[in-house]
Amino acid sequence: MDLSRYKIQELDSSHVDDVTSLWRTSMCDALGISPVHPFESQAYYLEHILPLNYRVVVVISIDGLMPVGFMASSKDEISQLYVSPKFQGQGIGSYLLNLAKECSNGSLALRTFEVNVKAQSFYKQHGFTFQIGNSDNEEGLRDLVCKWQG
Repeated sequence: MDLSRYKIQELDSSHVDDVTSLWRTSMCDALGISPVHPFESQAYYLEHILPLNYRVVVVISIDGLMPVGFMASSKDEISQLYVSPKFQGQGIGSYLLNLAKECSNGSLALRTFEVNVKAQSFYKQHGFTFQIGNSDNEEGLRDLVCKWQG
């Protein structure tokens, strides 16, 4: 990722609507389904619930001053990692994933949906292994448990 084109910031209230839009667009693109939660509910979750247990960082494009990716992670888990479809393939996701690894306790876990083959390939390239998960999620889709050991 060309750091001269982007800046990394902690999530703040000025980012919430744009990050929520990015999240919904990226998820719809990856899964091929519409979001299951209303926009306002997802924005509230992003701003008020995720930060209780996760560090939420946003990648901002210097050119357009718009969020192009975000991640919610803790020392042992990545809860959310999404990059705008227009900005995928530019190293933004890799940068965020490496940031999570650096801040981890030496291992990370996350879940991705079975239908999201692109994400599976991405995580495999970054040293994650996969186990069958379940369908206990709001989307009702089968997922995979992905694990990385440093």
